[in-house]
Amino acid sequence: MSLSDKVVVVTGASGGVGRAIVRQLGGQGAIVALIARGEAGLAGAAVDVGVGGGTAKVFTADVADYEQVRQAAQRIETELGPIDVWINVAFTTVFAPFMEISPEEFERVTQVTYLGYVWGTRAALEVMRPRDSGVIVQAGSALAYRAIPLQSAYCGAKHAIKGFTESVRTELLAAGSSVKITMVQLPALNTPQFDWGLTRLRRHPQPVPPIYQPEVAAQAVLFAADHPERREFWVGATTAATIMAERVAPGLLDRYLGRTGVKAQQVEGKAPGEVSNLWEPADDDEDYGAHGGFDDRSHPRSVQVWLSQHRGAVTAAATGLAAAVLVGLRRRR
Repeated sequence: MSLSDKVVVVTGASGGVGRAIVRQLGGQGAIVALIARGEAGLAGAAVDVGVGGGTAKVFTADVADYEQVRQAAQRIETELGPIDVWINVAFTTVFAPFMEISPEEFERVTQVTYLGYVWGTRAALEVMRPRDSGVIVQAGSALAYRAIPLQSAYCGAKHAIKGFTESVRTELLAAGSSVKITMVQLPALNTPQFDWGLTRLRRHPQPVPPIYQPEVAAQAVLFAADHPERREFWVGATTAATIMAERVAPGLLDRYLGRTGVKAQQVEGKAPGEVSNLWEPADDDEDYGAHGGFDDRSHPRSVQVWLSQHRGAVTAAATGLAAAVLVGLRRRR
């Protein structure tokens, strides 16, 4: 896989998964358009891309504002060239029971985490459809299938992104368009989300274990960008297990998460202070980077991701093994 010399847009590029993605894009020699709000995070991301061997340019925008996103897309086309790949990653959240989230806070999460993807997709399609080429990748979540407590706004947005993406995909197919759109459902990740997300929990929020490093997500997202004919990718064994369990026994999962979901999202230690990226960027003065505070508990790789990327070879090997077993059994008989 190589996105060398391709123009790739990444929203939420200043931190977390977005930051891990742009670092890997730099290593591939891509031309990377960085969209986010935080000045320190964006500056750090641009350096990362350059160090890796790529080219980066910063385009400050709030993805909740369609006009800002549209203008950023137009500037990217003018200053960097035709956009080949658009990757939507930017989001925000609130860790709290639903009735402890104000209507304004819930609306803001929805605007950034859901409408940010809608506006990014629209801006991408406005420039991709006329030339009938391009790829859009949505960084999703296992929570697009199975919601958990304490994250009602975020879970609702991820469910909405899945439905929205499926609708747009069918429209592109109906029009015979060569533009592709795919979605990558991600597991619990060690990102700064748990340090700068608004929280009303008594203890420090944490990803529901097992936790993966953001580089695992970045690898999968870039693989999806290079293989957009696949409608969806699942990252991590827990994501696959969660989605399958939701299909088989959603009621059982309701009860299980009702008993365990609140505790599983909290760890000993005080909750973060006043730092929050809900209304203003948390990384204007400090560059948080890609990782959160759970490095010692996070997995740097996923066997499931490798299997997903090589499913043709895996299927062929499994088929060959099954055939060999059958031949062996017949000979014994």
